[in-house]
Amino acid sequence: MFRFATPLAFLLLIPWGFALWRLFRRGSRSALLYAPMHRLPERTAGWRSVAARLMPVLFAIGTLLLIIAAARPQTFFARERRTVDALAIAMVVDVSGSMEALDLTEGSPTGPNSQTRLDVVKSVFARFIKQRPDDLIALIAFGGYASTRSPLTADHAALLKILEATSIPQNSVDEHGRTVSQEELLTAIGDGLATACARLQDAEPKTRIVVLLSDGESNTGIITPETAAETAAKLGMRVYTIGVGSTGRAPFRVRDEFGRERVVFGEVRLNEAQLRHIAEKTSGRYFNVRDTEGFREAMDAINELETTRITRNVYNQYNEKFLPFMVLGTLLAAGSVLLNLFIVQRPL
Repeated sequence: MFRFATPLAFLLLIPWGFALWRLFRRGSRSALLYAPMHRLPERTAGWRSVAARLMPVLFAIGTLLLIIAAARPQTFFARERRTVDALAIAMVVDVSGSMEALDLTEGSPTGPNSQTRLDVVKSVFARFIKQRPDDLIALIAFGGYASTRSPLTADHAALLKILEATSIPQNSVDEHGRTVSQEELLTAIGDGLATACARLQDAEPKTRIVVLLSDGESNTGIITPETAAETAAKLGMRVYTIGVGSTGRAPFRVRDEFGRERVVFGEVRLNEAQLRHIAEKTSGRYFNVRDTEGFREAMDAINELETTRITRNVYNQYNEKFLPFMVLGTLLAAGSVLLNLFIVQRPL
């Protein structure tokens, strides 16, 4: 389909038409009475005369094309509304220093292709997002505090870019496996869940869920996990919690003072009881994952969720077509001006 994005630009046709009338009206009144026509040469029109007649035509066509370009011709796909099965999902991801542990790596955690817990989470979450093209999905990250990385959106391409850029602050673990940043010792699960509730509260789909992933225990934050879980339950939101790993020792990749990379073991602690309580309080489900395959299975189970039918606008995608009109119009108008300036040498 075709349309003009700024049709008011065609009002410029009024002064354009008036200028055109003045231009050709003046030319039609220019005449000279001369009786003995037989004495004139048979061919009086040289190339300058042809250029003089061609100049106003080129100028008129060029300015007309520029007016069309200003009106912005576009082709676009028709706007439509369609009904889809969708729900609103807030994905809440722990980005504390313990998410640098390598214990979810497929194969040897000390191998050349070792992945951190967060790398695996990002990969599996990206797969989950691609499986649910009609859902509205938000992304919240938390360590010592919670932050919204993306509000609810149906633009999953942008969401995947944001997920890919989510990272853990560098140098959170030293060469002895100890967390060096006090901020990274903290995990504000309650704040992360409360932020997710705020993002989902006014969502259009009636079914609203939270997928909360953590590998630690809540030890800071303004809102406790119990309070956040009660809020989610009152708002009718189900929380699916995922506990990564277990309490004990986990491998971390670090660099020593000489820049050499090596693997050390550090202590990690997972509070499964806390995550299980949040899930039970909101009629959700708790999953404990200790490898990549178990994490995929947990996300596949969450993928089998009930959905809500909503009506959604499919927004138009426009293709601008003004450029050829603008280029050709500029060339013709500029050509006519140059033709008048150097050859015809008379005012328009």
